Amino acid sequence: PAFLSPASAPPPFASSLLHRLYSSAAASAASPPASALGGVTDPARIRNVAVIAHVDHGKTTLMDRLLRQCGADIPHERAMDNISLERERGITISSKVTSVSWKENELNMVDTPGHADFGGEVERVVGMVEGAVLVVDAGEGPLAQTKFVLSKALKYGLRPILLLNKVDRPSVSEETCNEVESLVFDLFANLGATEEQLDFPVLYASAKEGWASLKFTKCPPDSEKNMSPLLDSIVQHVRSPKADLEAPFQMLVSMMERDFYLGRILTGRVTSGVIRVGDKVHGLRITDEGVQKIEDGKVVKLMKKKGTSMAVIEAAGAGDIISMAGLSGPAIGHTVANPEVLTALPAVELDPPTISMTFGVNDSPLAGRDGTHVTGAKIGNRLMAEAETNLAINVLPGPLSESYEVQGRGELQLGILIENMRREGFELSVSPPRVMYKTERGERLEPIEEVTVEVDEEHIGFVLETLNNRKGELLDMGPVPGTTGRTRVFMTCPSR
Repeated sequence: PAFLSPASAPPPFASSLLHRLYSSAAASAASPPASALGGVTDPARIRNVAVIAHVDHGKTTLMDRLLRQCGADIPHERAMDNISLERERGITISSKVTSVSWKENELNMVDTPGHADFGGEVERVVGMVEGAVLVVDAGEGPLAQTKFVLSKALKYGLRPILLLNKVDRPSVSEETCNEVESLVFDLFANLGATEEQLDFPVLYASAKEGWASLKFTKCPPDSEKNMSPLLDSIVQHVRSPKADLEAPFQMLVSMMERDFYLGRILTGRVTSGVIRVGDKVHGLRITDEGVQKIEDGKVVKLMKKKGTSMAVIEAAGAGDIISMAGLSGPAIGHTVANPEVLTALPAVELDPPTISMTFGVNDSPLAGRDGTHVTGAKIGNRLMAEAETNLAINVLPGPLSESYEVQGRGELQLGILIENMRREGFELSVSPPRVMYKTERGERLEPIEEVTVEVDEEHIGFVLETLNNRKGELLDMGPVPGTTGRTRVFMTCPSR
């Protein structure tokens, strides 16, 4: 208070109390509390962010550190990876959403996979967020999948934040970081980024050590060994969602899971309006004939992932990412809305599948020894359920009776599906993978892959010869930064 003279200045404990009172009053004046909005978070305090990167550049470890920084209880490393195969292989297979609170803001964070085979998981969540943290290994630089995930983020108008991870490695210097930064800038420019997107902030971090910094450093002082700079950058640079709480409720379903008691749990970002437990809603989908109603129902339960646990909530507003139960018809890409709303939200367009395999009944002499689900009908139902929750997989009737053609993005994706089915007690026969062709303007086209190979110099001739025999074309070749005697080769090669 300015009117107090120095002689009558309050004692230290009183001044800290006054400071807290004044700062809390200023914060409540800046954005109305949840109670004033009927239990709904003010959209101005929400930030929706996806963490995107090439495989093994440190996304999931980064998420662990951010959760720990914001007070979440982390039971183990890779806390976001809840599928047993994800922990065994050390990879992320499906996108996960969680929320953390930071300085009176609600940050909805989406952890995404890095493998090209699971690119559909990245595509379906970019429509839920306004910003992205692009994680790049400071030693390796931007690689093939960095280009793919960044192109999707830029296409949807997201504002990326560049995080150079693993700067604590001995091979990483300020010079290599500057090189990687310029490579990423070139990548942005080549992908047609806007001026606003090109003006991205750069942070340096070691997710393993649990710190981030705005300036290059190998080891910050202990007082600064935390993730605060990254969290502050997200609040500062990512815009809050454009949201209208007064409009009727609409939500595009981006994720779906099944619960034994609640049935389908639909997750997505609330596009407009407010939803409360008990509200009447209906499901809509876009067909060739127009908008079609799927079913009417009411909201039985609303939930929101906070940290590593699910919290039950009573209401949610526009801009927030929530999960709801009560409808059994809608799936990913469908719209859930108030009964008066008759327009469906446009679904995300996914890239087409590139390979296919035929799944059928096990007809070998040893049939029935390993699994309990052996009939064609059970295999078909399981594959249809997978296609509902994973949009990057298509299931069609196969060439033989009781067989199914399963189309996907790659061998790893279909291999994970087969392993999951085997663990669930299914017994099936599978064909070798086949490349899918498509015809455009009378020409037969095939999928072409971008290949990055890192190899010792003495073996480079053998690698080039092998890829040339597969009709590969050399794009670029050069030494791997920070190493001696290692070469990195960039080529394009047909998937077949």
